[in-house]
Amino acid sequence: MRAMLLDAARHSLRAAQIPRPEPGLGQILLAVQACGVCRTDLHVADGDLPNPKLPLVPGHEIVGTVAGLGADVRGWALGERAGVPWLGWTCGECRYCRTGRENLCQRARFTGYHLDGGYTEYTVADARYVFRIPADYQDLEAAPLLCAGLIGYRSLVAAGDAERLGLYGFGAAAHIVAQVARHQGRRVFAFTRAGDTTAQRFALELGAAWAGDSEAAPPEPLDAAIIYAPVGALVPSALRAVVPGGTVVCAGIHMTDIPAFPYQLLWGERVVRSIANLTRRDGEEFLALAPRVPVHTQIESFPLDEANEALNRLRAGAVRGAAVLAVNSPAE
Repeated sequence: MRAMLLDAARHSLRAAQIPRPEPGLGQILLAVQACGVCRTDLHVADGDLPNPKLPLVPGHEIVGTVAGLGADVRGWALGERAGVPWLGWTCGECRYCRTGRENLCQRARFTGYHLDGGYTEYTVADARYVFRIPADYQDLEAAPLLCAGLIGYRSLVAAGDAERLGLYGFGAAAHIVAQVARHQGRRVFAFTRAGDTTAQRFALELGAAWAGDSEAAPPEPLDAAIIYAPVGALVPSALRAVVPGGTVVCAGIHMTDIPAFPYQLLWGERVVRSIANLTRRDGEEFLALAPRVPVHTQIESFPLDEANEALNRLRAGAVRGAAVLAVNSPAE
């Protein structure tokens, strides 16, 4: 089958023909229809996340149809649509797994990092970590929901009941979260790269109350802020922007070092917290919520063999919304 592989040299992927996998115990075989191109894929390719499986098929926002069932798989039928997220396997035995916090399992394996992902025609996935895709979404539209949407939703929950919400970095996750936040009656303040008027216009089109550069002060104090850009220097900026008792959520899996800042920025019971991965509950809640909002994903599609171009455009901040690979689905 066709696949795009990451080798030890990193950065660029190579086109390859690899054996089609067979589903093992508790696994589902999927014919991949679409796979989102996530910033985490960049972090893996660029070496920001250490020790990936190599060679590796990247990709963890996978939408496919069930093409095979391993032993002991229940509740799925051939031909059904399914989605595979970043969290691909957990031990099920540790104190985190036993208390519904499998996102913190220390033995967890991640799709497109420890496990081959969706930049290919077929993939296998642990049936415990496969979600049903809402019928309201076409394959390419659904792919960003599986990470940008799920991690974005978890970060929004972590922000509490903030009415004035800042979003730092207006890409795939923020463009989804902005829609959910507006649906919940919140006001959104969007922060982008300096001078990125395209992203600022996009945020305003999605109902943001204000959009400006990431170092700018918002027109009024924020109750909470979520940082999607992997830039540690934004943490002090966000702390300056939030009110006493406010929360700053760091939503990325990788971030550059946070610079020293005066304690006064944290004073007043402000909170800085991170988001790690996702839980199955996050997936169930968000995929039920998305059609009710309804969330509309803005996508730019690429054929599988142009995965490097999609990654380069994402690296340059040139994607409006989310990039998605059309594998067995036609590009839109």
